[in-house]
Amino acid sequence: MEGGAGMSGSEDSTKKGLGGTGLDLPLNRHGNLKSASGDQSLTSILLEIKSSKTPAVINYGASWCRVCSQILPKFCQLSNNFPKLSFIYADIDECPETTQHIRYTPTFQFYRDGEKVDEMFGAGEERLHDRLWLHS
Repeated sequence: MEGGAGMSGSEDSTKKGLGGTGLDLPLNRHGNLKSASGDQSLTSILLEIKSSKTPAVINYGASWCRVCSQILPKFCQLSNNFPKLSFIYADIDECPETTQHIRYTPTFQFYRDGEKVDEMFGAGEERLHDRLWLHS
């Protein structure tokens, strides 16, 4: 399941990942925004991050979390401002096995050279922008 929106065929008509949020999200212009559509998808994204030199940020959120819904459009918009960074969105309810360690939503984890180097809890557009700038 490379790239794509992570749809698993016609038997599953419910949208997952970014498509399942129901939010009007900004278009990603650089192809650097991905969405995990399940545990398997997130596992392969994490393996990709660990073997890649590209810095990455993972936004762990939930569809029922109001704060997540407020910051997600900004997260998508910021993906256009930082084309050298990989942006990943993972809904904790869609990836229950791989997100067991997440205690707060939203949680942002920053990776560089395959290692987690930073973590941010909660929203805050300026805080997020500053962290992205720092890690890009």
